[in-house]
Amino acid sequence: MPDIVLENVTKSWGEVIAVKNFSLKIPDGSFMCFLGPSGCGKTTTLRMIAGLEEPTKGKIYMGDKLVYSSEEAFSMSPGDRDVGLIFQSYALWPHMTVFQNIAFGLEMSKVSSQDTKKRVQEIAKLMGIDDLLKRYPSELSGGQQQRVALARSLAPQPSCLLMDEPLSNLDAKLRVDMRTELKRIHSKTKQTIVYVTHDQIEALSLGTQVVVMNKGELQQIDEPMELYKNPSNLFVAEFVGTPRINMVKGEICEKDGQFGLAADELFFPLVKIDGVNINQEVTLAVRPEDIKITRVEKKKSLNFKIYSTLPTGADIFTRVYNKKIFFTVRQEERVIHDPETEVGLDFIENSLLIYDCKTERLLGKTSLKK
Repeated sequence: MPDIVLENVTKSWGEVIAVKNFSLKIPDGSFMCFLGPSGCGKTTTLRMIAGLEEPTKGKIYMGDKLVYSSEEAFSMSPGDRDVGLIFQSYALWPHMTVFQNIAFGLEMSKVSSQDTKKRVQEIAKLMGIDDLLKRYPSELSGGQQQRVALARSLAPQPSCLLMDEPLSNLDAKLRVDMRTELKRIHSKTKQTIVYVTHDQIEALSLGTQVVVMNKGELQQIDEPMELYKNPSNLFVAEFVGTPRINMVKGEICEKDGQFGLAADELFFPLVKIDGVNINQEVTLAVRPEDIKITRVEKKKSLNFKIYSTLPTGADIFTRVYNKKIFFTVRQEERVIHDPETEVGLDFIENSLLIYDCKTERLLGKTSLKK
């Protein structure tokens, strides 16, 4: 399919605005993940692309084909948009076998029985369910049912596949397995996929691009690691990442001729950033993996104490504090520190994100001045 383009799309019900002035280009062959909290408008946006909801304002194109325009009072029916839909519910026909479920869309499109059989076998093999074609949905596990639902949507070879939290009903292990399968299928088919989720791990691991939404508005669109490393505002910084990003609110000042951040009686000496001024209120943010626990240096004021240590198997997360300021550190060393042990902290170079408190926008990245 050519690119999908949304131009200034708004969806409202009376005074309630679900999606506000939303513009986005979904490139052909991309795996675009919509990420955000419940009620942020991501599912509504997906449904507007599918034609299941009509925008209040705006235009939607699929390639050079206009599928919706509020100005022209035109809306193409969902059946003519050539999209496949997969929802949280598998919605399999219980009285049909796996083969019949997968073949349903092909038969509705008047595909010959010979071609239907060939296509069903091809897609079933791709999904790893070719040995289940004679079974009924009640005889399948949740993961197998999800594969059948995916195969049914892929069988008619739609131009775009729209998925609304399709893995949320699966247990943790199956979710990981299905993420792997979805990634593999996208790599093989080069299918355009638009995927709605509130699970940031899903979005970051699956998407070629991630769209972060909040309160019906686009917050940031970027490649997963760029989004994680350079969140454009405080909402994205706080929403994306587990554990949550560390944040310290303070004021830019000079102490003993040194530029830095004053926060709760602590002073963080910083390398200067263009456009960040003395007396400006800012938030310093840093990821847990960008902090290192070091030996205590008596001359330094940035010494902390261990608050608690949380081993999670592969990782050890340690919480440290100084007065009212807390940091979570992802440790490289597999060491369990006793509470109240005094430690020093160091920060990876150019890992400190500085946000303006008023606009909540990213001002730049900097380092702790040695």
